[in-house]
Order: sequence, then C-alpha cells, then structure tokens
Amino acid sequence: MARRRPGSRGSRSGSGWLFLLGLLIGAGALYFYLKGSPPRLAPGRGEGAPAQRELPRRGRSTGRPPAASDHVEPTPVTPVSAASGPVHGVRVALVVDDLGASVSDLQPLEELGVPVTYAVLPFAEETPQVVSELRQRRAEILLHLPMEPKNGEDPGPGALLQGMTDEELRDKTLAALRAVPGAVGVNNHMGSLLSAEEGPMTAVLGVLAARGLFFLDSRTSAQSVGFEVARRLGIPAAERQVFLDGDPSPTAIRSQFERLLGLARTHGAAIAIGHPHPDTLAVLTAEVPKARALGYEFVPVSYLLTRAGGD
Repeated sequence: MARRRPGSRGSRSGSGWLFLLGLLIGAGALYFYLKGSPPRLAPGRGEGAPAQRELPRRGRSTGRPPAASDHVEPTPVTPVSAASGPVHGVRVALVVDDLGASVSDLQPLEELGVPVTYAVLPFAEETPQVVSELRQRRAEILLHLPMEPKNGEDPGPGALLQGMTDEELRDKTLAALRAVPGAVGVNNHMGSLLSAEEGPMTAVLGVLAARGLFFLDSRTSAQSVGFEVARRLGIPAAERQVFLDGDPSPTAIRSQFERLLGLARTHGAAIAIGHPHPDTLAVLTAEVPKARALGYEFVPVSYLLTRAGGD
C-alpha cells in the first residue's frame, strides 16, 4: 500500500481555493469592463458625488459677441460681393445732387427711411420751396455750387467761371449761399475745370472758412484740388468715393451701390453721390433696406468729415 506524502491533501485543497479566487477576480474584472470604468471622484467632493465632466476647451465666452476684428469669415466656394455678409460700425453717406427743380423729388428720398444729405442748386426753378421743405424736416442741406466744367457744358445760373477775379468768385459764392439758407456745407456742381485750379478754389473756399461751413469735393475731375485746399485752410472736408448713376441704367446703378458698400466695408466708411432720377430712386428703395439689415449705418455726410488735425 502506497504511503501518502505529508501535506499532499492540504496542497490540493489550497490549490482549489486559489482557483476559485481567480475565477471570482476574473468575473469581477469582466463585469467592470463591460459596464465601464467606475466614476472618479471630483477633488474636494465627498464620496459618492458625481465626477465633474471636463468639456473640450474652445475658448472662454465673455457673454459678448466677438469684436469685428475677431470675426473670420469662411472662404467662399464662389465669389461674392464685397458688400455681402453682416457688418458692424460701417458707415455710408448718400448725397443727392441737383435738387431744386421740384419739391416732388424729396418724397421718395424721405421714404428711404435713412439720413440723406440734400445738395440744392442755388437758382433752380423751385429752390426756395425745396429749401423750405428741407429745413422743416431738419435735413442736412448742402449748397450745390455750379462751377465751370472742361467740356463746355453749361453749369447753370450763378456758375463760377475760370476767368473770374477772386472778388467775383467770392461774390458769386456769397450770392449762392444766400439762395440756399440753412446750408451747412458746399459741394461742387460740375467744375472739372475750376476745381483743378488752386487760386480760384482758394478764393471760393475762403468764403466757407469764414462762415464755418464744410466742403465736399464731388471729384468731377481727378485733378481736383478742392479737398487739399480745404484742408490747408482748416476747413472740415470730405471726398466722394462713388458716383451711383454716372451710367444711369438700373444694372449699373445697382453695381455702383454694391461697390459703395464694399468700399465702406474695407475702409469703415464711404460717400456716394447720386441724383433724383427715377431709376436711381428705384435702386435705392430696393437696396437700402437690405444694406441696413446687414448692419450698414447710413449717416449724413457731415459725420464723415476730415477735420483740422486729421481727426
């Protein structure tokens, strides 16, 4: 009969318990694997409190919309107008020239619902009535001062001509200002010839300087010195960037309006000159509300002047 080795039964019994313990540990590991890892406790919180879930960081919100300089628009798949998309703090001034022929020209401009600067010819058929109506509305009025052009076209009554003496130029400017009472500034009607002459423009703008008026250079000539002379005399001044209806077709006017908005978006502000033509008024009636909805701010041209000291 074989003899049992001491301790052999105890060894088998110990191995059995180790086997069962291994099964239990394995089952527990499998359970937690399938269920998911146990929650971590947030630091400083009591046991059993839910762990804080950390979200991916995308920048802190300040509670305010991003500044315009922070806004980056996605690159468009197809070309878009420079005027498209919302803007903030971009200003546009609309100046309407050649007013004074009829009071009826004013109504569609008022119906635009935005500030418009009205440039009135001094000796047109209904200038007194037009000025009276605009003053009652407290609208911004400019004297639309006739000056001699290069092409020989008649600039109308009261025009300033190249051959006039400085005294004659000053007298005619004063007479024109008296015909448009309440004007806060002056812009030139035609004038591609006269506005390029420093001497005559110094005489004319000296009248404005003495009366605290500003000058808007209509830029009917690339050689115009009006803005530079005004600045030298310390007169608040501005320059026109866009003619809306040099080409009077609706398509061209709409294209120029889009160009105006694009320039305003690029530079922060822009000035356009148009006329009370039916097609111009129709385009403005359709496009101005769209521009306002995008955030463009329409202001009187006096808001966009360059003043002494460059401000």
